[in-house]
Amino acid sequence: MLKTLLGLNNSELEILAKTIGEPGYRGRQIGQWLYQQNAHTIDDMTSLPKQLRSKLAAKYEVGRSQIAALQRSKDDTVKLLLKLQDNETIETVGIPYADRFSCCVSTQVGCPIGCAFCATGRSGFKRNLTAGEIVDQVLSIQETAQKLDLPIKNNPYRVSHVVFMGMGEPLLNYEATVKAIHILNEELGIAMRHLTISTVGFVPGIRRLAQENLQITLAISLHAPTDTLRKKLIPSFPEWTVREIINACWEYMKLTGRRISFEYCLLRGMNDTSATAQELALLLKGLNCHVNLIPYNAVETIPFRTPLRESIQSFRETLESAGIVVTQRQQRGASIAAACGQLRQRALLKSGH
Repeated sequence: MLKTLLGLNNSELEILAKTIGEPGYRGRQIGQWLYQQNAHTIDDMTSLPKQLRSKLAAKYEVGRSQIAALQRSKDDTVKLLLKLQDNETIETVGIPYADRFSCCVSTQVGCPIGCAFCATGRSGFKRNLTAGEIVDQVLSIQETAQKLDLPIKNNPYRVSHVVFMGMGEPLLNYEATVKAIHILNEELGIAMRHLTISTVGFVPGIRRLAQENLQITLAISLHAPTDTLRKKLIPSFPEWTVREIINACWEYMKLTGRRISFEYCLLRGMNDTSATAQELALLLKGLNCHVNLIPYNAVETIPFRTPLRESIQSFRETLESAGIVVTQRQQRGASIAAACGQLRQRALLKSGH
């Protein structure tokens, strides 16, 4: 079985070049082809001598995925279903904003967490992704943006922000996630401060990540201020209480100096009341953080509803009156089922899985 080049950084590629009798700079050239020039095959690397390409092709392949499905919404959000080397599928989303081009990447095939309101968990967990498979999603979105000529300002078609908020729990695939972060930063040139890892609250991973002292954004998918409510929404992840998660966030903030982001998915009648907002405000008091309110993106097979506009406004005002910085995620891609896991779930149902 051929080894994969995608996922190796320039230092590793230099070592690889030397092991096959080539000078180290050839490794850097390979890195350019992988991360800057969108090579899909060894033969695409036309600046390399033919003899070197033959040596590489005998042991290695690039490791790019195939696009199994592509959807583009009216707001130019693009969603890809990517087929991996073992025929498993994952999702990634590209979102052009006025000031940036953001890519949402998956870190696992499926997800072991099983949040009650998420489509990804409905299809089960298969395996972790490699660092190369994570980075490939960004490359695939960039290529798709160019082919579709998406209206992206400043740096055309180049992803400027990456959020690890797709399928899977990033901190349960720790090594690959951290390596992908370094490759995105060092090889693709995406600033560390423009990279965000979202976790459901895996406390050991939060503490471990704090020791890395990366200038990334840590986002906590909290969704509830109390253990009772959180267990209803995330029933299979009871190991750490809400207070333990918040304590880990305090430790992270003190070690890194970085503000914490809290993702809060608003579900009508479940966690969107004024009383719940007051409990959340009390929980986060004094912590350098901001809350990102996410009105639920309805999924046809899951019995949760999008919150009412007045409930969203009231929830936001309660938090802001307590001095908490609040943002509200703009709903994007609703016309193409952009909520995490929807496209893959539909594909699995069609194939009989």
